[in-house]
Amino acid sequence: MAVELLTQADGYGIIIGLSVVFCILILAAVRIQKRYLAEDSEQSEMFMVANRSVKTGLTASAVFSSWMWINESVFSAAYTYKWGIALPIWWASGLSFQIALMAVLGIIAKLRVPYAHTSLEIMRLRYGKYVHWLFILLNLVNNIFGCGIVTYTAVGGLKATFLTDFLHTTIALILLIYFSLAVLTNKHIGGLSGLYEKVKAADDYIPGNYQGSLLTMKSQSSVLFGLVLKFGNLALVLMDTAFWQKSFASEVNSTVPAYDLVSVVIIAIPWCTGTIIGLSARAIEKTPVWVGYPNTLTTTQVNSGLVMPYVLRSLLGKGATSGLLVLIFMAITSTVSSSMIAVSSIVSLDFFRTYINPHASNRLILKVSHWGVVFHGCFMAGFAIMLEYAGATNNWSTYFRPIVACPGILPMILTLSWSRQTKPAAMLGPVLGLFSGLATWLSLSWKWSGAININTTQDQVPGLYGAIVSFFSPALYSVIISLIWPSRFDWREFLRIDLIEDNSQPSSSMQSKVASKEAVNETRRPVDNSDKETYLTKRDKSNSSPSSPPPELKADAALDNVVHPFDDETIRHIKRWLKLAVAYFVVNVLVTIVLWPMPLYRDWIFTRTFFGGWITMAIVWHFGAIVAVILYPIYDGRREIAKSIRGIAKELTGIR
Repeated sequence: MAVELLTQADGYGIIIGLSVVFCILILAAVRIQKRYLAEDSEQSEMFMVANRSVKTGLTASAVFSSWMWINESVFSAAYTYKWGIALPIWWASGLSFQIALMAVLGIIAKLRVPYAHTSLEIMRLRYGKYVHWLFILLNLVNNIFGCGIVTYTAVGGLKATFLTDFLHTTIALILLIYFSLAVLTNKHIGGLSGLYEKVKAADDYIPGNYQGSLLTMKSQSSVLFGLVLKFGNLALVLMDTAFWQKSFASEVNSTVPAYDLVSVVIIAIPWCTGTIIGLSARAIEKTPVWVGYPNTLTTTQVNSGLVMPYVLRSLLGKGATSGLLVLIFMAITSTVSSSMIAVSSIVSLDFFRTYINPHASNRLILKVSHWGVVFHGCFMAGFAIMLEYAGATNNWSTYFRPIVACPGILPMILTLSWSRQTKPAAMLGPVLGLFSGLATWLSLSWKWSGAININTTQDQVPGLYGAIVSFFSPALYSVIISLIWPSRFDWREFLRIDLIEDNSQPSSSMQSKVASKEAVNETRRPVDNSDKETYLTKRDKSNSSPSSPPPELKADAALDNVVHPFDDETIRHIKRWLKLAVAYFVVNVLVTIVLWPMPLYRDWIFTRTFFGGWITMAIVWHFGAIVAVILYPIYDGRREIAKSIRGIAKELTGIR
């Protein structure tokens, strides 16, 4: 029997109230950055890619926030309840290497497509409109599976989402560590030893686990789920233009450190929160303290993520349940705000500017972007309601999402890394891969269950095989087609992508009052009638008009006249980061998928001592995440913060 954890009035009050508060805060922040930091979100380059000047700390916080889906906390606890202590580790390993791979692709994009605004823009330039349309569809599908946030996202643009992401991350991480520690130290749990003994005493038998124990890493269901999650999360990162835009928005020196830092600390969320909350539910579910006692959770309730709300209400009261709703608000809005910017960029740049009005002004592009944000917010709300009434739980979407979102991943990677992938290959590979994956998924669901419906299609093994086929087969199709009808792409074509006309955005031949963030090698030159200095890259010693894009980047220039906008030293600097990113990606895969979980997959149950060390390390990791994505961004942006405070103080003093 379901238990009312919060009233409907409580829910609406919290959500609407938080929406209003965040709108006011972010609109104020956007005003401050425009007035005191010369960051104008009414310019397209600022709205889309934050002038490509975001530092490591804020980039890391934004990427962490975008990747901290509600699944990582609420649903990792639910699935830990189902399958035990192995699940959070397989979940965590399914969050990390994707971000490390995005660091590799992000720095490659910095090198080969320095002025890209969206990943789809790259597809259009290389393959033309039909492949472009296909990947627009694939990206939109991915963002669908991916509202109070509409207002501040529509007004503030990408930099606003970076700022909101930081606030969301701060609040969410503080709430998560509070929930974890408060539950663990509650008298009904009894700390590390108490939790261990109570889980063992519950004597729950988990099919597929060694001796049916919740305290073993040998869990067949956890491994299968973790594998499906890895494929689905690859799609959520690489087929989401939001993650590409964050890499485009970051400085050259920030892309790799920020993404790799996130790949390390994101592990803390399912490992710490998922383990403590999920096992605590098993420890108290059959005792009078349980809010639904004597009833236990049904499979539908678990798959809907109700484990964490029940635990918090049982042990910490109604106030903690309200705090959980705040956490859910933070997690969802941080994810969807970046998704809105991604979709608005697709609508304004990849559709409107490309096919409707190629000569659209900066102001018109921005207006279309704003409407794209509003439309996406309304559509996502309607789509979520539709899934709810259709009975599709998070469990079902976990197995369905990789099948429809994975086919474009490897063709997109090959677009940046293999010059021989052809237009027919990029077009047919994802389509054939999608049909192959769907056929595998549905046929196996029917064969093993005797029917195809919303219940049989969320079985683990058909979902895993479908995801594997959807992910790998497009690469096979692409290579075969490319070898049958060969051609070779000239990477210089990517340098034709130009900045949107924007007088506030410095390019390789534009003057700026601040040092270039994209160039390592700069020369200074005094400017007439000014006490400031202009910063120019090496190639900029022959000055050109600040308001016009560099001639060598124009779309109609001959390839022999196209040169890279970065100087030689900057390019060497990027290549060094690329080597580091590739090396770290390999290490990340080996550690998170092989060296960490695999040796523990054996006939063994955690001892009390090992369990205590395991949970303690998870808590330490969580505090490490707080340092990395809350405290470090403040330190990294201390000069901008101080500059804003001085500006506000000066104006207030002047008013007095």
